[in-house]
Amino acid sequence: MREIVTVQVGSFANFIGSHFWNFQDEMLGLAADPYGDPVFKIQSLNMDVIYRTGETHQGTTSYTPRLLSIDFQGSLGSVSSKGTLYSEGSNEPSEVVTWAGHVSTHASEPQNKNLFLQSLYQEEQDVALTNGNNGEAKDSQHEIQDTDIVRCLDEGVQFWTDFSKVHYHPQSLYEVNGLWMDVKQFDNYGIGRDVFMENLRGEEICDKLRFFVEECDHIQGFQFIVDDSGGFSPLAADFLESVSDEYTNTPVLLYAVRGPSSHMSLSSRKQTVVRDLHDAVSFSRLSSFCKMIVPVGLPSLSRSKTSTFLNIKDENPYHCSAVYAAALHSTSLPFRMEPLGPTADLSDVFGAVDVNGFVQMLAGQSRQNMVAILDVAMPSPCLSGKQDKQSLLRNLQPLTPEVAEDVDDLQAVESMIVHGAIGSGGHRLSVSEVKNAIHGAYECATTRPMFCHLSAARCPLPIPLPFPSIFGNLVGQHGELLGSPILGSSSRGSLDVHSIPMAARMRSSRAIMPFLENRLANLHKFGIERGCPGTELLRSWGFGKDELEDMGETLSKMVRAVDPHSDISSDSD
Repeated sequence: MREIVTVQVGSFANFIGSHFWNFQDEMLGLAADPYGDPVFKIQSLNMDVIYRTGETHQGTTSYTPRLLSIDFQGSLGSVSSKGTLYSEGSNEPSEVVTWAGHVSTHASEPQNKNLFLQSLYQEEQDVALTNGNNGEAKDSQHEIQDTDIVRCLDEGVQFWTDFSKVHYHPQSLYEVNGLWMDVKQFDNYGIGRDVFMENLRGEEICDKLRFFVEECDHIQGFQFIVDDSGGFSPLAADFLESVSDEYTNTPVLLYAVRGPSSHMSLSSRKQTVVRDLHDAVSFSRLSSFCKMIVPVGLPSLSRSKTSTFLNIKDENPYHCSAVYAAALHSTSLPFRMEPLGPTADLSDVFGAVDVNGFVQMLAGQSRQNMVAILDVAMPSPCLSGKQDKQSLLRNLQPLTPEVAEDVDDLQAVESMIVHGAIGSGGHRLSVSEVKNAIHGAYECATTRPMFCHLSAARCPLPIPLPFPSIFGNLVGQHGELLGSPILGSSSRGSLDVHSIPMAARMRSSRAIMPFLENRLANLHKFGIERGCPGTELLRSWGFGKDELEDMGETLSKMVRAVDPHSDISSDSD
């Protein structure tokens, strides 16, 4: 077994994670459904890589994500931090009394379940009732309609658990308590710099991670999803430092994600300086404790080319996180593919690679660049015909911010995953047909990478019920792109679109230069140069001159790795 442990840190990271695990749960359900689409019954995708088998206190077998989620206290909404499978009974205080004085209890009102969570509870009760009646089903008196659920979710999601259909292990959910501040105030590096070390939080978090790692036979890596736009970034950096010390030889693949609120226009120069310094410090520290870092999160997803066939509300994290989660699902598929021998049948999957091999492929080449760009085509276009093959490469658009377009880079290295590809007439392509189509597309391309690794799978991305209504009216039931729009609605959701073909690409390219140069320049301009405006601010965050110069050198090395002749790198030196 080659297990992966996933860690989600911060609010937007958990929004992404909630969608990500919904995709996995939907795949498991479709694979177990005797009447389901056979394309999801693929033995060559091993879900045990990211899931664990356990047993509840009642002796029932459980299958839960190998996950640690970290967020604010109260961020779980109506869901208990103990999860729903491993209920440990009442929260009443212990009868052991060691205090003779007056005791008062302050408890907040529990959050009410929304229609979607009510429907999940009702479904589980119906299953239990059916099992108790020798398999005879009983009709619920108040059945909740799917249309009402979709409307409920589209109109108001407050917590990431509001649309989660997954059962979690109690060790998976950690709420950071005792901060006593509004979420909006937790918005810069200084605010969160001591959170990990205070009140034994670091020990508690590390113990929870250790629980999952110690039950692994042969862990292949950690997948971190970190909301790095505010105070959770220093918490994640301190946690990553501890992880790198304890699990020295286990690679960390880190997605540094940004929600829509982090890109809001700022009204004063002081706010701009704070944000620019936060971005530089956050990126420098996080990148110091991982093997590869992938920045994810556009200022406006709705106005990007990524949303050509989507209808996104930028201000809604429930919408934006769904797109980013779909891309992360795609990039994680090769880590779960069973390696095939040279004579094996290529009908289901191709291109298995583990986390370490993936990192070495992109970051271990001659350039030694550890910052990757994530591109996605959602849905992926048809792959039949010369023009269609070319359209896939054109439709792959970056989810990484501040990247250059149309960059010729003879040293670029790419890893692409295509799954659920559709050919002309709407039929699903075999893995061999996908290989031939992609190779043909690169042969006709005007610019090519130095190396491209291809992974492919026949199973598309399943669209579960709680997925938002973000598809445009040119997207068909199975994700095929239509020649004319469907009349009646500009947005389509899970009741209309059941699955989509996907393509995602990770690349090491000079196109990342604007992202790196902006952070290096801002660190020098606002934090290192004589008389700069951010000196006192950085001192209040706990950073002295030597540490800042070390951060500057870290960023300079990244710039030099991508472009040894960069002017800004030379100036920094």
